[in-house]
Amino acid sequence: MTSDDTARPGRTRSIETHAELTPEQTEAVLRLLAYAARADGQQAVSEQGRLQLRGGAREGVSHLLLNVGEELVGYAQLEDTDPVEAPAAELVVHPSHRGNGHGRALGSALLAASGRRLRVWAHGGHAAARHLAQVLGLTLFRELRQMRRSLTDLNLPEPVLPARVSVRTFEPGTDDAAWLEVNAAAFAHHPEQGSLTQRDLDDRKAEPWFDPAGFFLAFRDGELVGFHWTKVHATERLGEVYVVGVRPGAQGGGLGKALTTIGLRHLEAQGLPTAMLYVDGDNKAAVSVYERLGFTTYETDLMYRTET
Repeated sequence: MTSDDTARPGRTRSIETHAELTPEQTEAVLRLLAYAARADGQQAVSEQGRLQLRGGAREGVSHLLLNVGEELVGYAQLEDTDPVEAPAAELVVHPSHRGNGHGRALGSALLAASGRRLRVWAHGGHAAARHLAQVLGLTLFRELRQMRRSLTDLNLPEPVLPARVSVRTFEPGTDDAAWLEVNAAAFAHHPEQGSLTQRDLDDRKAEPWFDPAGFFLAFRDGELVGFHWTKVHATERLGEVYVVGVRPGAQGGGLGKALTTIGLRHLEAQGLPTAMLYVDGDNKAAVSVYERLGFTTYETDLMYRTET
């Protein structure tokens, strides 16, 4: 969420809601997101949200376009796919058009569309986004930490796999179904990650950054029990611990730590200077593991929600 809250009179704006964007609308939104990211130093809409801009309609996902005259100056995405949690949203206003109440207008439209049952991400937790959340009557609900560590002095001990566990890399097409099953089981408590579908996996496999050589699968007696999917942000020369998961029942034996180490060594071998990851701030056990691996908090994304 990157925006403003001060309205000015005499501004003509309109907000349209779409279940599916045209290619021209998609490109206009992507240009807006890129411009805002350059100004703000980070993306206002998550990777999942950006993927959901393309490829046609998606169940439960809607797009709000805010125009001033014929110019697109604001965008919001609303995703209502979780059977329990409130709909989740992200929004952005063009940096040159902030201070005109467009963020508040988009936020109000999201509240109306969700029946005033809403969660909103503020990536980076900037002061303007915090103020807009307060204006909209939202309260802080979740903190997502981005943690980083240097790869130039990795010096991690040799990974020790549990008994009868072997590791190989992901084979697209062959391993899809097994990975989706383990991912859903490992992240049953995490609606964003645990709900990934074949379409979501295919979206990621089609991205330029996808490299199966950095996607590690752990098997015990032929059964997939864990994985570490790494990602390389080539422009930033930044490696990412994209997602590490262990099947329930295989946890507690050091598999997650071993897989994390294997992935970090892979990223180091690519000549990348830094690694990053995301972890929920209240997941004290995971934060502690990553801190012992040399990670420290770099920045924090905040999620706000309506009172329930």
